[in-house]
Amino acid sequence: MNEHVSMSDLGTNRLSTDKPLSLAILAMGGQGGGVLADWIVGLAEAEGWMAQTTSVPGVAQRTGATIYYIEMLPARDGHEPIFSLMPTPGDVDVVMAAELMEAGRSVLRGLVTPDKTLLIASTHRSFAVAEKEKPGDGIGNAEVVVDATDFAAKRTIAFDMETMAVRNGSVISASMFGALAGSGALPFGKQAFEAMIRAGGKGIEPSLKAFNAAFDRVKEKPRDAVSATPPKHFDALPETAGHPALDRLVNRIRSEFPEVAWPLLFAGVKKLTDYQDPAYADEYLSRVAALHALDRKAGGASKDFAFTVQAAKYVAVAMAYDDVIRVADLKVRGSRFERVRKEVGAKDDQIVYMTEYMHPRMDEVCGTMPKGIGLWIENRPSLFARLDRFVNKGRRVQTGTLFWFLGLYMVSGLRRIRRGTLRHAREVEHREAWLTAASNLLAANYDLAVEVLGNRRLVKGYSDTHARGLSKFDRVMSALPLLRDREDGAAWMKRLRQAALLDEKGTALDGALKTVGTL
Repeated sequence: MNEHVSMSDLGTNRLSTDKPLSLAILAMGGQGGGVLADWIVGLAEAEGWMAQTTSVPGVAQRTGATIYYIEMLPARDGHEPIFSLMPTPGDVDVVMAAELMEAGRSVLRGLVTPDKTLLIASTHRSFAVAEKEKPGDGIGNAEVVVDATDFAAKRTIAFDMETMAVRNGSVISASMFGALAGSGALPFGKQAFEAMIRAGGKGIEPSLKAFNAAFDRVKEKPRDAVSATPPKHFDALPETAGHPALDRLVNRIRSEFPEVAWPLLFAGVKKLTDYQDPAYADEYLSRVAALHALDRKAGGASKDFAFTVQAAKYVAVAMAYDDVIRVADLKVRGSRFERVRKEVGAKDDQIVYMTEYMHPRMDEVCGTMPKGIGLWIENRPSLFARLDRFVNKGRRVQTGTLFWFLGLYMVSGLRRIRRGTLRHAREVEHREAWLTAASNLLAANYDLAVEVLGNRRLVKGYSDTHARGLSKFDRVMSALPLLRDREDGAAWMKRLRQAALLDEKGTALDGALKTVGTL
């Protein structure tokens, strides 16, 4: 082995191996960061180098985040080198990040430097708790990370390695290993990399497929452009849906509505058919058709029927409200069991149990009952309180067991009587009051009417989440009399909604409402 392997073309500016070649891997739990580190160390040792790996566990707002640090150096005169246990900021040759924000963390830690570091990063996102807990869109700005890596790294290889791995039946460590091989950052041939995967003895073929896909991708297109906000996708309106009832709904969309609304209407029909049945989706189209007639009368054509398009989206959202029946339905679906098995990598002969945490309240139980019975219980506070003490308890439920699966399956079957439940009656009442308020604004303030439809975004979930969203919705709508006759009423309504989405407690909304009150 030549001790002075040229590395001038590898993006690291290293002309010799007088110093160890250093690599840092930032990965989260379940991404195979340890396997990737072992592959790299094994590869170096198989090629006659000395290598060492250490791991520094940490905590990320997704799963446990770990930094694996590797140093390697060719054997020299029989003397073993002394390697460092931790990466030193400003002195890392290759940084590998198994998620986009982990790449950002590596930049903040100073591990990535413009004079020497090759950054290999997957552009997919695994959202942090801080991003998920926001009432609105709390997703971090990916473009900020991309811009930072452009400035911080000497060279960057970035694309969605997670999707590539899943598509090939493997995990992200295999595609990252392929990206490393394709980068040329290590002075070893591709066959040596593949030999390490084969030596593992498990999942060899899927791992090799993911490895080769990433290797070829680096050679062809080493970098993807990343957008801060993923593009929204709605299915195009098909010629036929393959089912008589759905075909009739598709034909109705095509004949009764402007083309600009077709994608959203089709998405709404699919959602509500899955949620309830084709008749419920037909009811949705009838309600939007009535709103579209008002839109046409108000001159909506000059506004590209913005009111109809907004109604197509949010009426479907309102009609597919989350209730106990829906939650039970989603938890017992075969597709969910298959997805979880795939996510945990279970084999065909392995049994997987999912433990759910459920905390029902008597409010949800009454809502699932026929309207008359539910109201009868609610109107008797002492009875309601006694029943709530029995029901209102946290439970850990294993949906894979026969008892709990059958219980949830029976609850999901209540969808047949959903239209007669107390919760449905209240949802219809609230929905119609909201749509009436928006419709009454069309002639006087079209843009404000569109924004009022958008306020339905505030109402989501069930139980406490639904109650908080409903409270924010009512508070935002309370400003409507003040904004009805203002030219900038639509802009202010949008600001109020955005303020409501900023925090769970509604502190920002309180301030925005005070400002509106002084206009």
